[in-house]
Amino acid sequence: MAIQFLPILKAVAPYLAQVATAAIPAFTAKPEVAIDDPVLTRQIEELQAASVQNAESIHLLAEKMQQAILALEQAGEEARKEFATYKMMLFISFGLSATTTIIMIYLLVR
Repeated sequence: MAIQFLPILKAVAPYLAQVATAAIPAFTAKPEVAIDDPVLTRQIEELQAASVQNAESIHLLAEKMQQAILALEQAGEEARKEFATYKMMLFISFGLSATTTIIMIYLLVR
């Protein structure tokens, strides 16, 4: 089931980092008009800090996801190479066993 999401993740991952980079300044921008209510000001500051932390976390997760996707692609390529090697070894061993069987039959009949 995770394999079905891999192409989607590969398509979205490069853009997550860009979105996070663009979003951080938007959440940290201070309004020109100062608010007099200290509770509201504190809540806004806490929300801005949480937003910045979330954006940085998303940026970090996007980078990690890109690394994971690259590692999966590399592992898949290595698995394909190993499979091709094993397949060739199988055909060679099958050919050798067929040749050996033919020689054995020839020697028995002779």
